[in-house]
Amino acid sequence: MENRKKAHIELAFESQLPLSELDSRFNYEPLLSGHESSPFPSFTFIDKKLSVPLWVSSMTGGTELALKINRNLATACKEFGMGMGLGSCRVILKENTHFADFNMRPIIGDDLPLFANLGIAQVEQLVIEKQESLAEELVKRLQADGLIIHINPMQEWLQAEGDRIIDPPIDTIKRFIDRTKLKLIVKEVGQGMGPVSLLELMKLPLAAIEFGAFGGTNFARLELLRAGEIEQKMFAPLSSIGHSAMEMVGFVNEIIEQGEKIECKQLIISGGLKSFLDGYYLIRKVKMPAVYGQASSMLKYAKENYEDLRKYAEYQIKGLHLAYNYLSVR
Repeated sequence: MENRKKAHIELAFESQLPLSELDSRFNYEPLLSGHESSPFPSFTFIDKKLSVPLWVSSMTGGTELALKINRNLATACKEFGMGMGLGSCRVILKENTHFADFNMRPIIGDDLPLFANLGIAQVEQLVIEKQESLAEELVKRLQADGLIIHINPMQEWLQAEGDRIIDPPIDTIKRFIDRTKLKLIVKEVGQGMGPVSLLELMKLPLAAIEFGAFGGTNFARLELLRAGEIEQKMFAPLSSIGHSAMEMVGFVNEIIEQGEKIECKQLIISGGLKSFLDGYYLIRKVKMPAVYGQASSMLKYAKENYEDLRKYAEYQIKGLHLAYNYLSVR
């Protein structure tokens, strides 16, 4: 105790924070809960129960590190009760050479949501060729609960090897829905979506919409870094286009307040969320059932060793417990 008091004295001046660093998003209510309270309500997300409102967003696929990363992520999901979206499964759509890199159901178990993933360009091709059954077979092989379709026209446009998207993605998604019975999540990959795109998706019977908002990994910027000097200079402004997660929460709330008829009833809020406080704030602020997703933060630890990832996830959840106990959203 004496050492602790001495440390308090020595650190007192270093611990002072200016008012400019005050997080004004919350009311701090220190009287209303004990430390050991269990604040997480029973939460069913896409017909399966999550222990925490946290989703491991789609990341890597088809690389040498994919197996290690996906196994670490699936193990963390199993331990802490989180949902998981796989990275692009394009490489195993028609053959099984890299199947082990994506076969995470034996690790995550049967009780948590696990989704396969294809890009809109691949889904468009399946629709054109009337081969939607390949996507159904992919989901079945992976014992997944459904399919994530990632929408990335900005990335594909800037990528030298990018796929050309022929039809408006919303039309492709509607045709795909008409021809399959798969549970679908639709997400962007780092630029987010504007209000008209969100409204069009919310009208569809999707399992969820994932934001993939501006502020996290910017795939437009990533592709520009791979490009030549002139291309980087000319197209650099495009990497600054998009919508933040907070802005998208506002779009969703406005759509609901306007009384629009919507069929999609759940969200994964992702993109630029740097801490559990960001996640807690946004899922409490939005007027739809939601979890929050993280990708690059998880990836940073998942590519190293499981113990580092485990500690990161554990601290996220401990922080969420504190937030649920003592913070209300303004």
